Amino acid sequence: MSAVEWSILPGLSPYRETLEAMETRVAAIRAGEAAEAIWLLEHPALYTAGTSARPEDLVEPERFPVHVAGRGGQYTYHGPGQRVAYVMLDLDRRGRDVRRFVTALEDWVIATLAEFNVRGERREGRVGVWVVRPDRPAGLDGSPREDKIAAIGVKLRRWVSFHGLSINVEPDLTHFEGIVPCGIREHGVTSLVDLGLPVTMQDLDAALLRTFPQHFPD
Repeated sequence: MSAVEWSILPGLSPYRETLEAMETRVAAIRAGEAAEAIWLLEHPALYTAGTSARPEDLVEPERFPVHVAGRGGQYTYHGPGQRVAYVMLDLDRRGRDVRRFVTALEDWVIATLAEFNVRGERREGRVGVWVVRPDRPAGLDGSPREDKIAAIGVKLRRWVSFHGLSINVEPDLTHFEGIVPCGIREHGVTSLVDLGLPVTMQDLDAALLRTFPQHFPD
């Protein structure tokens, strides 16, 4: 089974039930009983704690439900207006190289943002994709402000990936204030709409689908 099966889930997907379904699908992929899959969805407003999450980074624990995710990384927000892509790929077939896989995910996001003339960039020591904001005040050291537009957090089970990435289309950016996103205090968070681009979720989905084969060929 080499073709990746894409699904766009309607509405807001409940977090715990979605993770359980993803784990079931990962097991089926590992057993050769199902094709690789990518699920595109939105969650209701919530915070997730990765394996490196620090208690002090949960600033407002009562604001939204908090879920232990089991993926790599620290605290992340999910909510309406943010596209989550759960990526279930067989790295036993595609190459057992975790670093290359994470880089490919970042490159996929960067290529997708380029479809909307947004320059996404990676930064040493910071997972995810960042956007330089010359329209915002510079830092105290004179360096330009950089805002995070996409988060990445993955887990592997017997070389099948799950969890994945999230891209901010038009979430309520104030919801990120309840955590220190990914443990980084000195940078902000942005979205495509915050950057002045009237991008819809459907626009983003189409761009994700177009750019995927460049980075994850069969």
